[in-house]
Amino acid sequence: MRTQPRAWQRMLSGRRLDLLDPTPVDIEIADIAHGLAFVARWNGQTFGDFAYSVAEHSLLVEELFGRLNPKAPIKWRLAALLHDAPEYVIGDMISPVKAAVGPGYGALDDRLVAAIHLRFGLPAALPKTVKAQIKRADRISAWMEAVQIAGFSETEAGKLFGRPKQDVIDGLSIRLRPPVEVRNAFTARHTELLAAMG
Repeated sequence: MRTQPRAWQRMLSGRRLDLLDPTPVDIEIADIAHGLAFVARWNGQTFGDFAYSVAEHSLLVEELFGRLNPKAPIKWRLAALLHDAPEYVIGDMISPVKAAVGPGYGALDDRLVAAIHLRFGLPAALPKTVKAQIKRADRISAWMEAVQIAGFSETEAGKLFGRPKQDVIDGLSIRLRPPVEVRNAFTARHTELLAAMG
């Protein structure tokens, strides 16, 4: 008799998250923040004494989203902060690897996104316009990361991600911090945004 393979992960909060059928009640921000603070962007191929984490990237994307969309409702800023949240359990894969893995990765990501969004008062699926705005901020962040810490020239990064307008990125730089600092910063920003949503 064939049994179904185990598809859940025990989280540090004590929750058991079923990766194939995640539910909002099994989502905890402490687990997300902790996991993302230890997941390296660019497969860890970045300069510096610390990995550039998905949590740090998410904080930057939320800031960029706010600059690009200053009148956007707070809930969409929260969505920007959580745009890569599923990676706390499925890791960060660079785009070429996602393409090679195929549609299964996207379906898994979509299920996790829906559970995470519902847990924090967001719609399971974001409006297409909001998704596009977050993606724009994400691409600007990728350009900044590529140029500042991943060894790309500005020309090469521009071809891959598009070159951002200077006024959007003025005063921003990539930060490399120990995981505990990034985890705390991510959690604090999440708390601020939830409180602002009322």
